[in-house]
Amino acid sequence: MKILVLGVNHKTASVDIRERLAFSGTKLDEGILGLHALHSVKEVSVLSTCNRVELYAYVDNVPGAAGEIKDFLSGLHGIARTEFENSLFVLDGPEAVRHVFRVASSLDSMVLGEPQILGQIKDAFDLSLSKKTTGVLLNKLMKKAISTAKRVRTETRIAENAVSISFAAVELAKKIFTNLAGKSVMLMGAGEMAELAARHLLNNGVTGVMVVNRTYDRGCELASEFNGRPVRFENFLQELVHADIIICSTGAPTYVLQREQMQKVMKERKQRPVFIIDISVPRNIDPEINKIDNVYLYDVDNLQDVVDTNLQGRRAEAEKAEGIIGEEVEKFGRWMSTLDSVPTIVALRQKADEVRREELEKFQNKFPDLDEAQMKAVDYLASAIVNKLIHPPTVALKDDSEDRDELIALITRLYGINGGDDE
Repeated sequence: MKILVLGVNHKTASVDIRERLAFSGTKLDEGILGLHALHSVKEVSVLSTCNRVELYAYVDNVPGAAGEIKDFLSGLHGIARTEFENSLFVLDGPEAVRHVFRVASSLDSMVLGEPQILGQIKDAFDLSLSKKTTGVLLNKLMKKAISTAKRVRTETRIAENAVSISFAAVELAKKIFTNLAGKSVMLMGAGEMAELAARHLLNNGVTGVMVVNRTYDRGCELASEFNGRPVRFENFLQELVHADIIICSTGAPTYVLQREQMQKVMKERKQRPVFIIDISVPRNIDPEINKIDNVYLYDVDNLQDVVDTNLQGRRAEAEKAEGIIGEEVEKFGRWMSTLDSVPTIVALRQKADEVRREELEKFQNKFPDLDEAQMKAVDYLASAIVNKLIHPPTVALKDDSEDRDELIALITRLYGINGGDDE
């Protein structure tokens, strides 16, 4: 019996293949139950996100189970095996365990250190539990993956610092203002990146939002999404005095804000700091504005530099995380190896209990006049002796030692047990 991981992710398959193999809605329920019903699959859990579709299974035979699963995926999704087979990766044993732990710890994510994947792993596990498609082994694996991910986040700084343009903008804003509560933002243009940055700012305490757009109706629409107010493009200079943060992404071919204009705004603001993010390409804010006191202007290249620096920091932390995962994979391997001795331990206990019952029956036949309390005392004594006698071999069987197989064979022979093979 082995752990098997089979699937596709952003490294191995195109978006088209990932979408066609994805499990969602009723197909997720149908899929996980269908997989669990396969002859060679004993336990299974399904992780399906925009970047990966991965099946975690406990199987009796890796090649046979992999073939069955591929055929099942083909039938469920209506895709010929030849269309997706080359995009699949198949892992088993310790490498499969390592992969699950790395995924949960976001070391295998498109954005290193992102937090969403751990929640997705938990959701996948919860579904498996609700559908009863996992058992002792995968339950242990998934719980260990979650605890390993938490350990990585606690003992490393892999999740710290912004690694997207929009988050980098928020990080810089915090450095300039310390506290974003009560600050106001003007969103100039309706670019996706600028809009995302504005949402992140709102989530970090910014309250007032003004939306400036050359198409006023679009500005009104966007303003309503932010519970803000629209500003006509020709009036934005008058309103600029009220903005602590400006996010510009207008797509204009020239500068929409010049140094002289900003100097007048700062005079009206009584030199209160202003943070300007110019995400436009080409730039829409005059770079000379950055020379004005208390004006902090960053363009997309500046923000990318912040992202790159932070990514380097995350990569350094990832090395520490890999060490933690290595330790946890080893621990899990030791736990799995002890499972080999479980049938022998069970058989040894059954053998000892059988001998105890037989001897108690003989004793009771010899002394029929003993009352119930006296027989209970004798039974207690017999149980105590049995427990003491089988304790050392039981401990030895559970111990992580290289000679466990020889020990199992020896105990099986000495006590005349079969190690549970007839179960």
